[in-house]
Amino acid sequence: MGDVMIRAEGVSMRFRLGIEKGFSLKQGFVDLFDPKKRGGRRPNELWALSDLSFEVARGEVVGLIGANGAGKSTLLKIVAGVMKPTRGRLLAYGRICPMIELGAGFDEALTARENIFLNGAVMGYSKAFIRSRLDEIVAFSELGDFLEVPLRSFSSGMTARLAFSVATVVEPEILIVDEILAVGDLAFQRRSEERMLSMIRGGTTVLYVSHAVDSIRKLCGRVLWLDHGRILEIGEAESVCSHYENAVAETDGKEHTGI
Repeated sequence: MGDVMIRAEGVSMRFRLGIEKGFSLKQGFVDLFDPKKRGGRRPNELWALSDLSFEVARGEVVGLIGANGAGKSTLLKIVAGVMKPTRGRLLAYGRICPMIELGAGFDEALTARENIFLNGAVMGYSKAFIRSRLDEIVAFSELGDFLEVPLRSFSSGMTARLAFSVATVVEPEILIVDEILAVGDLAFQRRSEERMLSMIRGGTTVLYVSHAVDSIRKLCGRVLWLDHGRILEIGEAESVCSHYENAVAETDGKEHTGI
């Protein structure tokens, strides 16, 4: 394995889901005077990730697979620096381009042009840099006729196209992708996939989440299979994907037969 770009060391992530069902402020006040109940309530906890350790080398394309709720998106957000793990540590070396929840930082009251500069600033780009790349961003998004239109008038597909175009305006060292290839129409999907493939061919390190196992097979050399926040398997893409598909088929079969 070459230079390590991402290193996870015992990464765990806990979410507090709030106080238990049926609790009210009135009940809480009453319980203050009941020594049996006082201090007995604890927030419900969910460990979205539990003791994850792995490494990703420079230029590797690693896929993340698993059922909904397995912890894939949480892991991506920790790698991107959006979240800090409850335990352990995640080290990422190099410039990161997180394509997670595209358009989340946009302001619907602002025009497309204004949002390009806003999103660029959020991602750490200078105003001068965005200005120098504005024509490129607009050309790729194919939204030149809508630059002065408030984003509230955009469809979700148009917003995603704009966000993708801003996010990929530079060649990052680490690319974090969460199901973003299905943005816009079919033609734009093909162009966005080709841009991502271009980054991969250029040596960008990639973490890629998708429920489309065929896409994982096509793009990834290794795959990490998460199940209830734990690493179930990590290894060569074809092998791990096959094991995952067999497990899903077996689960579906049991549900259909009532076992």
